Amino acid sequence: MSLKVLFIGGTGIISSACSALAIEKGLDLYLLNRGTSSRPVPEGATVLRGDIRDPASARSALEGRTFDAVVNWIAFTPEHVETDLELFHGRTRQYVFISSASAYQTPPATLPITESTVLSNPFWGYSRAKIACEERLVRAYREENFPATIVRPSHTYDRTLLPMQGGWTVIERMRQNKPVVVHGDGASLWTLTHHRDFAKGFVGLLGHQGAVGEPFHITSDEVVTWDQIHRIFADAAGAPAPQLVHVPSDVIAAYDARWGEGLLGDKTHSMVFDNSKIKRFVPDFACTIPLSWGAREVIACYDADPARRKVNDEFDRLTDTIIAAQKRALPERAA
Repeated sequence: MSLKVLFIGGTGIISSACSALAIEKGLDLYLLNRGTSSRPVPEGATVLRGDIRDPASARSALEGRTFDAVVNWIAFTPEHVETDLELFHGRTRQYVFISSASAYQTPPATLPITESTVLSNPFWGYSRAKIACEERLVRAYREENFPATIVRPSHTYDRTLLPMQGGWTVIERMRQNKPVVVHGDGASLWTLTHHRDFAKGFVGLLGHQGAVGEPFHITSDEVVTWDQIHRIFADAAGAPAPQLVHVPSDVIAAYDARWGEGLLGDKTHSMVFDNSKIKRFVPDFACTIPLSWGAREVIACYDADPARRKVNDEFDRLTDTIIAAQKRALPERAA
């Protein structure tokens, strides 16, 4: 018999690839969602209409059903986890919580990151909430025999997602040969993982009883700098060699708190991952989509749909403001 798996969500950037691969692998996939996603439900999945934020609605949709594995793609707070503990205790042989690699020590004391790296992020509330969720699930596993597996994605993308703050506005500026902001000195190391590559490791964990009680991250082994990321996307977009203006992350934060929070709590610091553990549990896991290929896929998606190619005028002006201030702060170069 095929594994019976429930995804709460299942049509997002990361989960859509996992849904498609799960069906391709012959899993009996159910999706619990409200039916409001703009992404189509993959053919072959069974949809259960319910709202996980409304426990009565979810309980009604799940009435009489049990699963080999349950994955909650949209749990972000300890309250969400408590709801799941009540709903799925005794209803599944494995519960998979989607955490975040931003929960790891920030900045990291050592590289590469392994699953035993301490969890600590004083800069980003999102990450601290994920850590609190993990702590509750570890306690539930140890004290209540709740079959939790923890997965920590890092920066995972699909054809709809540009990796830099400002999205298409940055691409448009590069196409027009305008300068763009890159945090720090542009040399910090970063890992971008295509969602189809992520799915290979993730689906291999579903129903894997050896994975119960264990944490995993699933990332590409390709490491690039933020300067390289901008150059790769400029090349994919057919833009000239980009004019990259380096600005300290704390200066960016002074202009835009939300942008700064994501930088100081995540992207400012080099993050390189040791994927030995996921490869040991899922031996056929391998990332085969380099960023240069993925970037072309992203740009093609945007170029094919004018509705995606929207310039954010506010971000465009903010970029000009930050660049002008940075140039004033720097000493004049000798002729």
